[in-house]
Amino acid sequence: MLPLEQITLTGHLVRLEPLSPAHHDGLVDAVQDGQMWDRWYTSIPRPEEMAAEIESRLERQARGEMLAFTALRPDGTVLGMTTYYDWDPAVPRLEIGYTWNRASAHGSGTNAESKLLLLKHAFETLGCECVGLRTQWVNHQSRAAIERLGAKQDGVLRANRRFRNGALLDAVLYSILRAEWPAVRANLEHRLRNRIPG
Repeated sequence: MLPLEQITLTGHLVRLEPLSPAHHDGLVDAVQDGQMWDRWYTSIPRPEEMAAEIESRLERQARGEMLAFTALRPDGTVLGMTTYYDWDPAVPRLEIGYTWNRASAHGSGTNAESKLLLLKHAFETLGCECVGLRTQWVNHQSRAAIERLGAKQDGVLRANRRFRNGALLDAVLYSILRAEWPAVRANLEHRLRNRIPG
């Protein structure tokens, strides 16, 4: 079970709030920015599926399976969603995933800062020894973003999932260890330096 303390993580470019049904309209607006669902290799919800997606994540959160966040700009504009999941207290470790952001925010530094906030909380507050991330082999944009974080590739799970169109996809697994966190943090802070208002 995840340590389910509801928490808001705040940076300069992005704020991660606990997911709420009140975020529905903002999330619909965000997913329509660039038609984020229209990528066959992802599972981003369509606008008409957003209420069910929020309900599903909150049900999983109630069972202790995930801790779901909505990502927002400081002005309150909704960017997308992200989660902690797959908590293993014996290590301890967790994964960050089920993440998507509106297309116009790509390359803006908001995703990098979201990861900085999530990783910092995982390593420095929750005491994780390892944080995992995963994406699909064919999702080159996501793989490049994870690798820019400084995460190391652990392996590939072949034919591990079937998507809406019936295609079998391979998952690429990455991780960051506690010993690697200081370098990952320094890299993220350096990348964000020119994007944060002085």
